[in-house]
Amino acid sequence: MATSASNKRRALVTGTSSGIGLAIALQLLDDGWEVTGFDIATATLDHPSFSPVQVDLSDGAAIDAATSALGPVQALVHAAGVLRVAPLGALRAEDGQRMWQLHVDAASRLANRVVPAMVAAGHGRVVLLGSRVAVGSPGRSQYAASKAALIAFARSWAAEVVASGVTVNVVSPAATATPMLGDPSRAAASPVLPPIGRLIEPREVASLVGYLLSPAAAAITGQDIRICGGASLPR
Repeated sequence: MATSASNKRRALVTGTSSGIGLAIALQLLDDGWEVTGFDIATATLDHPSFSPVQVDLSDGAAIDAATSALGPVQALVHAAGVLRVAPLGALRAEDGQRMWQLHVDAASRLANRVVPAMVAAGHGRVVLLGSRVAVGSPGRSQYAASKAALIAFARSWAAEVVASGVTVNVVSPAATATPMLGDPSRAAASPVLPPIGRLIEPREVASLVGYLLSPAAAAITGQDIRICGGASLPR
């Protein structure tokens, strides 16, 4: 849905250099949004309505500085993520800390900065990218815990702002065709194909996020919505 230049909507999206974050940025640009992308990597997207900001989202001070210079946004999508896998006995504290900082602490800092302005304006959208494994998965305990925390955030924040026109939701994909799957750190833990017989496509996740940011989704809040290709069905 196109928007006039005098009434542009702006979204802050993290992790826009590749994978799901990039797909979301492209979806929102197609929908007429202006997009500011926070990512530690160099931007790969060139579009007149896209503004890249290079920031380390595991660094709280860097997040605070970047959001202070941002100005108001009407939507926040936290898609940046990293996956480290290990069983008990081989867990590394530094891996758990990095995932917690990037998934949980970054979400908290970003929302703390931008959501109050949404509440004051009487409108806003927040979507956090979770994971189907948030319910628990062998060898992914640290990752699962950090993603489960996002669901607690979303439900708590949604309850705080439900009367103000702001919605907060989680989108939780199953194994998705992103560069993360090729990370050497997970070579011993190949993704399991969902029952549909293929990986989830980033554009499929982006399409749902685009809908949740639309006026039509105003009554959906506090939800964890899975895109799992049947992986959550009884077997």
